[in-house]
Amino acid sequence: MLSKSQLKLINSLKHKKYRSSHKLFIAEGRKSILELIKSGVSLVHLYTTTLEIVVPDDKRNTITSKEMNKISAMKTPPDALALFKIPEPVPIDHSGLIVALDAVNDPGNLGTIIRLCDWFDVRDLVCSSDTVDCYNPKVVQATMGSIARVNITYTSLDSFIKNSGMESYGAVMNGANIYSTDLPSSGILVFGSESHGISEELNSKLGKKLTIPRFGDDQQTESLNVANAVAIFLSEFRRALTGK
Repeated sequence: MLSKSQLKLINSLKHKKYRSSHKLFIAEGRKSILELIKSGVSLVHLYTTTLEIVVPDDKRNTITSKEMNKISAMKTPPDALALFKIPEPVPIDHSGLIVALDAVNDPGNLGTIIRLCDWFDVRDLVCSSDTVDCYNPKVVQATMGSIARVNITYTSLDSFIKNSGMESYGAVMNGANIYSTDLPSSGILVFGSESHGISEELNSKLGKKLTIPRFGDDQQTESLNVANAVAIFLSEFRRALTGK
């Protein structure tokens, strides 16, 4: 049974200001929930229409499909929704690759980028303050649990890059060809928004500029999706590291 106070709390967490004030976020679907529990993210409560996810009884509410429809942010509600505590931030590790995002606003893109960081063993993702909140339900859903394994920090990218002591590499339209550039094992890889790219102010302060070249005679495509660009960059940087 879902109480009115529970319904109010869960639906409030679809908005950033309430996630920040309660320090809670929503995860939906068995796979995402189990991945978060497995990774040690603190479960607050589980709401489910089945009994297939094993958690302590005092942290479970078995609800109806109709009630799930009232709390889910998905078009097709799943059979489980859980509330988790937002983890405390940890210091950024400056010894390897870091991905930095400048004003990336699409939740699906951010979620995919978090999964890519997890896949390519990038432990730190640094976001500008105007990048979409990583605990937005659509972002969490798109990460499929990877959000538990990537340290995500929101800060001023200008100050972060300036004070990091690391080389920065901006993904731009007119830079050195990434396929013919000697790539290091560490550095900050900076990507801009889907519509505007890296801001002019930040772009002027980056150390090196790299581009993914277009092929063919037509070359009418204006740009790559930011998540696709991150995938190519991380693949090339990791390939350079392994020497293959």
